[in-house]
Amino acid sequence: MNEACQNRSKLLREDGKVVEWRIFDVTLDYEQALAMMDERVAAIAAGEAPEAVWLLEHPPLYTAGTSAQPEDLLNPRFPVYPAGRGGQYTYHGPGQRVAYVMLDLTQRGRDIRCLVQGLEQWVIDTLAAHNITAGRREGRVGVWVARPDKGLGREDKIAAIGVRVRKWITFHGIAINVAPDLSHYDGIVPCGISDQGITSFEDLGLLLTLPEVDSVLRRRFEALFGPTERARSSLAIGA
Repeated sequence: MNEACQNRSKLLREDGKVVEWRIFDVTLDYEQALAMMDERVAAIAAGEAPEAVWLLEHPPLYTAGTSAQPEDLLNPRFPVYPAGRGGQYTYHGPGQRVAYVMLDLTQRGRDIRCLVQGLEQWVIDTLAAHNITAGRREGRVGVWVARPDKGLGREDKIAAIGVRVRKWITFHGIAINVAPDLSHYDGIVPCGISDQGITSFEDLGLLLTLPEVDSVLRRRFEALFGPTERARSSLAIGA
């Protein structure tokens, strides 16, 4: 990360207000999630709701970012949704922890590149806490793990990152593969990259539950972005 992001001067809120931390206990329909995010982003922009991070799972589906190429949809075995975020095709499904991040950049330096670097670092730090060495790769979006066991220069993607900003409020976020069915990726060219693979905690030999990963995600988020507070209800969508 650049210096301003590394010292968190562009990641922390100037007023120190907490971010609402919400974990959904049910699998969430993708279109419902988008509608909920739209509602929450508007409320944050209007000063009617606090910033929020939502942790959830989706049923199996593919999403198409604004740069998705039709030829990268190899087999639409699951529903395909336009996502409105940056990037190309990706997969969501059970065993993958999706984190939707709705932050007010007017309070966090108005630096979108820094925000993306912060999200990447959040994932890298979470993986490091589980003894997984991962990092960024020039020219490739997401977080990657070297796989010398698969051949010279082989790397696998373990987390996807895609964000959008409206009125300086972020939405969409990250998706970390904890224990999804990796064969579900066969229907797409993930993020347009065909010469590397996909991995997960489970694929790397780590058998963890989503709640176990969630607790580390929260600590690592707070280390970069500031304090959080658990939402009172796991299903309510308002402030």
